[in-house]
Amino acid sequence: MGPLEIAILCASFFVVATLYTTVGHAGASGYLAMMALVGLAPEVMRPTALALNILVAGFAVYRFRRARFFSWTGLWPFLVGSVPFAAAGGIQSLSRGAYYSAMGVVLLLAALYLVMRAVGLRAAMQEGVVRVKRLPAVFIGCVIGFLSGLIGVGGGIFLSPILLMLNWAGPKTTAGISAPFILVNSAVALAAGSLTVQSLPHELPLLAAGAIAGAFLGTWLGLEQLNQKGLLLTLAIVMSLAGLKLILTA
Repeated sequence: MGPLEIAILCASFFVVATLYTTVGHAGASGYLAMMALVGLAPEVMRPTALALNILVAGFAVYRFRRARFFSWTGLWPFLVGSVPFAAAGGIQSLSRGAYYSAMGVVLLLAALYLVMRAVGLRAAMQEGVVRVKRLPAVFIGCVIGFLSGLIGVGGGIFLSPILLMLNWAGPKTTAGISAPFILVNSAVALAAGSLTVQSLPHELPLLAAGAIAGAFLGTWLGLEQLNQKGLLLTLAIVMSLAGLKLILTA
């Protein structure tokens, strides 16, 4: 990567991490969108997104756990299903066209979720109350885990809307469950993916610095309930354009 591409990615990763960590996410789908726009190869994109996910999600776990929005009862059924399937997805090696198509769909789904958050998706569930149904959660975890490993995301972009729409947890409790879910799945998928042809960029420390700086700001904003409607909609538009571009050119 040249200096311009590095500067663009560092700045965009800061924005992505800021936005995503407000809702307990780590930003993998956003990182993938930005890397796709600068033309990085899939074998670089997936491990880079997962590595940044681990770093950012780890910080988000720390912040939301300290704020007492973590729920082991709500988390473990999803992990039971997701961990082995994240490994199974992580060892898959897709062709460039197939990877771009799959990632494009994920980006469009992520954009839809961001729009839902921006226009005021709310759960009726009281914060701190978790009513996750274990057997369905295990099955949901299996599906999310495989998709997470295959595409190179932590799965929070799928898990959060499910928790909210099924009224299994409140918004902040959902964030507290999603962050450790993302952390575990990203670590499993990255480890499994090391068995295939993947490579991390030499510029990763610079990219990580931008992402973790965004995580500091984003978790603070999320816990302080700052309205991020305009920023979320802007990012959703960018991700939609990137997703459509990937699908049309796959």
